[in-house]
Amino acid sequence: MAETMTKKWNRAPFGPERVEEMERYLNEMSHEGWQCCEIVRDELRFVRGEQDEYTYRVQYFYESRDGEKDDYLRTLGKNPEIIVPDAYPDFLQWMPGSERIIRYDKHAADKADPMLASADLIFCLDFNGTDRVDDMKDALEQSPAKKIMIDHHLDPHMDTVLTISHPHMSSTSELVFRIIWQLGGFEEMSRKCAVCIYCGMMTDTGGFTYNSTRPEIFYIVSQLLTKGIDKDKIYRNVFNNFSPWAIRLRGHLMSQKLNVFGDIHASYFTISRRDMRDFHFIKGDAEGLVNEPLKIKGMRLSVSLREDDRRDNTIWVSLRSVDDFPCNKMAADFFNGGGHLNASGGRLYCSLDEAERIVRTAFEQYKDLLTK
Repeated sequence: MAETMTKKWNRAPFGPERVEEMERYLNEMSHEGWQCCEIVRDELRFVRGEQDEYTYRVQYFYESRDGEKDDYLRTLGKNPEIIVPDAYPDFLQWMPGSERIIRYDKHAADKADPMLASADLIFCLDFNGTDRVDDMKDALEQSPAKKIMIDHHLDPHMDTVLTISHPHMSSTSELVFRIIWQLGGFEEMSRKCAVCIYCGMMTDTGGFTYNSTRPEIFYIVSQLLTKGIDKDKIYRNVFNNFSPWAIRLRGHLMSQKLNVFGDIHASYFTISRRDMRDFHFIKGDAEGLVNEPLKIKGMRLSVSLREDDRRDNTIWVSLRSVDDFPCNKMAADFFNGGGHLNASGGRLYCSLDEAERIVRTAFEQYKDLLTK
């Protein structure tokens, strides 16, 4: 029978001192013939003798100062895979762990489908139903894995064993933080994990300019800062990371494509395939641009219409508003969409000209709310 031993270690905030303390314990025990089999919370667990009867997985959540864990599940000894339906913005590709992300539209048959089919558990993050994941829908629904939804959008409608849905939260990233905190995992949270959570909260609130008035949000931010994240650098990586062509595109759209209805405090602009071709568009180049018209004095609603670059008669709609104007209701009524009070989206299946007519009709229908 193997001997086991547990040693306590200091749970001070992550830093060189804690790493050195753990390394000292590991070295001391190794010299005495002990093998570390697990790191759990504030305990180092060791085993000695007849080790071939056991399967051990050392959970070095700190690994090394260069090999720091970048997600919470890996600190628990799990090996999660990350799958997204399609491309994500270029300005997010600096984020820790992004190199492990698998795009379904690129690797459905060779990677994503087998992973979904063989998974034990699937976390569904930041979407409220399988109809939101496009071509991945069938594979996700057919997977025998148990599913847990963590989301902040209205009206969750998915078969899960657990649904964590809080539409009043700023972001799914805020929910993830709260879950880790309540599981007692905050002290083990790495800087890289904190970077990702902060970035998610920041981007989903437009740099904390909407849906971010609850005091708890800034308490969470203060805790993330204790992990050594550089919030200013994160901001620059996201919002000051455009190519020269993207800047030219944004100037062109605001100069030539913006339609302002000053009497009802609303505006919209269009992005055509030709615009994208002429300005070498890549995903993310127009990110946040829908917020720009809201800088016009008195503007309450901004809408963007973007042609899909691959599918005919498909228009992506983004809506942003201020104060109490319900752009989520307009998105549901006119654009097959939904979302939050001040930030919503939708999709139309028509030409860009027809989409413009629908926007103008929506403005007319909501004129009283826009001008109250």
